[in-house]
Amino acid sequence: MSAMRSRTRRAQRGVALITAMIIFALAMILAADVVRRSYLDQRRASNLLTLDQGFEIALGAEAWAADYLARDKRESKTDHFGEVWAKQLPPLPLDNGGTIQGRIEDLQGRYNLNNLIAADGSPDPDEVKTLEQLLRILRMDTKWAAMIADWLDTDTQPGFPEGAEDSEYTSQTPPHLAANMAITRVSELMVMPGFSLENYRLLAPNVTALPRTTSQPTKINVCTAPGPVLDAMRGENEQEYSINLEDLAKRRADQCFPTKKDYLDTVDDGPKKTALEKRITDSSDYFRATVWVSIGTSEFTLYSLLQRGGSANPNGGGTVRPILRSIGTE
Repeated sequence: MSAMRSRTRRAQRGVALITAMIIFALAMILAADVVRRSYLDQRRASNLLTLDQGFEIALGAEAWAADYLARDKRESKTDHFGEVWAKQLPPLPLDNGGTIQGRIEDLQGRYNLNNLIAADGSPDPDEVKTLEQLLRILRMDTKWAAMIADWLDTDTQPGFPEGAEDSEYTSQTPPHLAANMAITRVSELMVMPGFSLENYRLLAPNVTALPRTTSQPTKINVCTAPGPVLDAMRGENEQEYSINLEDLAKRRADQCFPTKKDYLDTVDDGPKKTALEKRITDSSDYFRATVWVSIGTSEFTLYSLLQRGGSANPNGGGTVRPILRSIGTE
């Protein structure tokens, strides 16, 4: 009897030991989970704080860019790459140990894709021809001009022979509809069937998506327009611009080149020259400010489309306001 009670006590102690070990293991698991969750919460809070800091710092840089562009409007009648706004801001240190850098780009030196649509919402044949010529110079398929125009126009009937409307896009994966309205980003072209990343990289440096504030197409700044755009604006029957891209960059280092007069002198007198004169300018109203903020292991990028208005004060500086912001990607 005594031996049985002894075995029972030993068995009970064994069960108690195993139970204690299980409870200890569960406690360790719970403790580890609490530590892990606490670490993740701290990281999330830190990342959110860093992003908030980055956003506020970027907004400050955006305001600085807007103020600088307003001052430039007062001091200069033309906009070209020799001006200070066109110089990229190198990385500058921040008080919190991070860095900030930025740049301003003249978007009015690029062909505005929203020019493809006339005031009544239908494709503008002359503008479609201009884009076809630009595509030809870039060695891209000219069919994209008609497809882009169909993407933008207000009707749902595909243009002939290269147009594409809802019937084409609803068969894609995932299915979607055509925009049938002005676009805000060139990257929207990536949703068109067959428009590859290679096509985008070729076309993007030469085109933009600016709002149409009047019934007239947005004018192109000849001082900052890329060579292919200068060639395309003159029409497919004209010879290519005589200055190669390397010489063009050198001549633009500290001045407007070509001037409006120099550019127009490459076209014979007549209706074509008169029409071209109405489509070009040597000053700009639309710029993009890009700001990169780096804090620790976090990076924040802000793209701001800035619109510079006309004279709105006694000093003739006008106003500059952001009309579109994009975070992370263009």
